[in-house]
Amino acid sequence: MERNIAVEGIIQIPTVKREVEIVERKGIGHPDSVSDGIAESVSRALSRYYLKEYGKILHHNTDQVEVVGGQSAPAFGGGKVLEPTYILLSGRATTKVGNDRIPYKSIAIKATREYLGSNFKHLDLDADVMVDCRIGHGSVDLNEIYDTSKLRANDTSFGVGFAPFTDTEKLVYETERFLNGPSLKSKLPAIGYDIKVMGFRQKEKINLTVAAAYVDKFVKDSRQYFSVKEELKELISKNAHNITDKEVQIFINTADDEDGKESGQYLTVTGLSMENGDDGSVGRGNRVTGLITPYRPMSMEAAAGKNPVTHVGKLYNVLSNLIAQDIIKEHGGDIEEVHVRIVSQIGRRIDDPHVASIQVMYAENVDPSKLKNNIRRIADDWLANISNLTNMFVEGKLAVF
Repeated sequence: MERNIAVEGIIQIPTVKREVEIVERKGIGHPDSVSDGIAESVSRALSRYYLKEYGKILHHNTDQVEVVGGQSAPAFGGGKVLEPTYILLSGRATTKVGNDRIPYKSIAIKATREYLGSNFKHLDLDADVMVDCRIGHGSVDLNEIYDTSKLRANDTSFGVGFAPFTDTEKLVYETERFLNGPSLKSKLPAIGYDIKVMGFRQKEKINLTVAAAYVDKFVKDSRQYFSVKEELKELISKNAHNITDKEVQIFINTADDEDGKESGQYLTVTGLSMENGDDGSVGRGNRVTGLITPYRPMSMEAAAGKNPVTHVGKLYNVLSNLIAQDIIKEHGGDIEEVHVRIVSQIGRRIDDPHVASIQVMYAENVDPSKLKNNIRRIADDWLANISNLTNMFVEGKLAVF
């Protein structure tokens, strides 16, 4: 198959060499990330059921999840949740095959509760959340397009990727992962799950602003709150030095009021801000890179929850990044930065996009003609094997937020 893969050199300042760079990551406990995580978990659960019962993944898109914040009264030593968080599951799924009715709502609700239970240990699933499943039946036209033997795109859309990560991007990503990792939680149980990290680099200095929810039952008073804050800052700094040689300045919970009142500090009962009026939606947070990167090309597509077989809004965004990463792996010394954009056309085979555009910033004194064919080969190989991504999504091996 002759695919339309365009490779062109572009002349611009690579992100890593610009004076200013801004990067953000919303952690796993942020309401938007909670929505993403639930949507993807429901999709995986439905996919597994379809595979087990019918031998193939049937039409579904569960990318419409809304988290509506509840009400709580956090307090030093332990507060209480007053009103549960409302979680709305929406989207479309195949609900019937022949005379078989599929228990899609039960599957979706179970997947939601399992996801919340496995990731947020301070959340009482019986009292702190309400899960409402309103997933409906998919349209007939889309079901027909969804014939998995034909692998036809079910949308006209595009995916975007880039490589490599800068130090700022690595630092922002890894800082949140560190703060929500088991080692940190064991050392500082007072730190909750709703973590947001904003990175701002100017020249050779990176500023990290971290918002970290506290779990109130592990904090007896304001003095302990600020003691934990100082220890947290030291741990973030130590972790940062393992990631970058640049100077890193760290700010934590900058809205804190040091007058000793509970209302002046970032206290929660569950470690999640959604307990007290903070809402979330699928696709409003991190891109498939795990970051929000305004200095990089991005798609606004919400990937979480979309079907993993033919939905190009999911497949092409992840694939673009995989292609970009492999190009850098093979030609990192000769290429400073690469951007990949893949455009679909509804009804067209997903392994034959309308165009795959690869823009390359070559290093000085590099002959592009010696690299173009291999760059094109890397993209062509990934496109030829794009169906391999489906199982990786179902098995949870590919992150989408």
